[in-house]
Amino acid sequence: MKKLKCLMFGLLLSLFLCDGAKILVLFPVPSTSHGILGDNMVKHLLDGGHEVTYITPYVSKQPSHPKLRIIDVSDNRLYNDKMLNLKNIMSGAVNLKNNEVVFENLVNVAALTLENQNVQNLLKDRTYNFDVIIGEYMFTYLYSSLPAVLQCPFIWFSTTELHSMILDPMQGPLNPAYVSDYRVAQIAPYSFEVRVKMLWALLKELYQRNGKFYDKEEEIFMKLIAPIVKEHGRPVPNYNDLKYNASLLLENSQVAIGSAIPLPPNCKYIGGYHIPDSIQPLPEDLKKIMDNADNGVIYFSMGSILKSKDLPDGIKEGLLKLFGGLKQTVLWKFEDQLPGMPKNVHIMQWAPQQSILAHPNMVLFITHGGLLSLTEAVHFAVPVIVIPVFADQFLNANQAQRKGYAIKVDLTFYLHKDLKMALGKVLSDLPKYAERVKELSVAYHDKPMKPKDALNFWVNHVVKTKGAPHLKSVALQVPLYQRVYLDLIAVILVILIVLLKIFCLVTGKKSMKVKTN
Repeated sequence: MKKLKCLMFGLLLSLFLCDGAKILVLFPVPSTSHGILGDNMVKHLLDGGHEVTYITPYVSKQPSHPKLRIIDVSDNRLYNDKMLNLKNIMSGAVNLKNNEVVFENLVNVAALTLENQNVQNLLKDRTYNFDVIIGEYMFTYLYSSLPAVLQCPFIWFSTTELHSMILDPMQGPLNPAYVSDYRVAQIAPYSFEVRVKMLWALLKELYQRNGKFYDKEEEIFMKLIAPIVKEHGRPVPNYNDLKYNASLLLENSQVAIGSAIPLPPNCKYIGGYHIPDSIQPLPEDLKKIMDNADNGVIYFSMGSILKSKDLPDGIKEGLLKLFGGLKQTVLWKFEDQLPGMPKNVHIMQWAPQQSILAHPNMVLFITHGGLLSLTEAVHFAVPVIVIPVFADQFLNANQAQRKGYAIKVDLTFYLHKDLKMALGKVLSDLPKYAERVKELSVAYHDKPMKPKDALNFWVNHVVKTKGAPHLKSVALQVPLYQRVYLDLIAVILVILIVLLKIFCLVTGKKSMKVKTN
């Protein structure tokens, strides 16, 4: 017993004496779902014994912790209210499918973050040393320039399903014949027409990314980061070299949810880490409603950014009539009051989504198709109807529908009518959809370690191995023209042309001899 006590004391002492890594975490996008991902990442890193400096626009939500330092970037702005208004999106007044609009807004967030005085003070303060940086990737590579100042490894975190833009700095351009792209939003295998579209989308993206997008990022780098590098007495590195020098990519998905594509060794899935082991209990009033829902519960939410109250009045009235005609209890995340509420419909300005989805009476989730929502649906094995609106939601919706646990409904002025048809289809064949999502849920949960543990393991691995250079793809050392054998094709073409010339010369001389004879 005495030996056991000594052993336990030694273990506890070693835990307290063990030095965690000093980690800089950047989640500067002012979006609730991004804040959820950032906050939970920081929580797990702190639980892992690390010291974390957290750059976030959600300062007021951060709990105090002796190993947590907050860098306030609450001045960051993304899209304005008009751009994210459902009515404006439906009417075409706002086009969020435009790649240039997306880049312009998100590179602006990155620039606001880097020029923020709190961030500038951090970068200029030579007393702060970090072992690793984790930066949220959102369509700009600017945060990969921070190691030029802080002299430590860099890890990307992707908030969306894997796509060519985030995988490019890890292994170069991907094969568009089978890799999904959020703009085309098709799921492989592709038809010939879609393969052509995918190739064109990749070529256009490469042109933009290596043209004016790159020029804009480099300009911001030279303005906001390069002067600090010089102040520290170091030469300013090439921005393109920094862009391709990340040690690891942490991916907010799981292969059971997304596409099984070839990945480099330094890309790791940690999707679902934001879902706690123990789900919070429902508020008493909501618990009573769900417990008494004898025919099951349908939950409808358009997420944290999009607001159901912005839907056109005709659609809201149509949805109320539709929901009122169902035998199921309907919970609708709605940000205002609604007159004429049917008895089976309950609106909530805020909804504890994970707690709702975990309830045994849940039968169907109607969602906008954000990756967090679909991850939670698979986690809790709930069938889905997806109404995608912008960004990666179209790809997520198509993926969920292809995997057989969801139906996609387009956001149009006939939404209430199209949704009625989708509800009829799912509810009439609910056992099939429920069984399919259970199968995916088993695959999703069956992994060697929990996502939060994988997060800490791979961050520790990068720190211990000084940037994990052994994991970097050799493909980055091979130019694109060599990877697709353009040099070989050029050699073959030259040989064919030379042979053709020789053939023409020989046949020409023979014909001349025949004529002279």
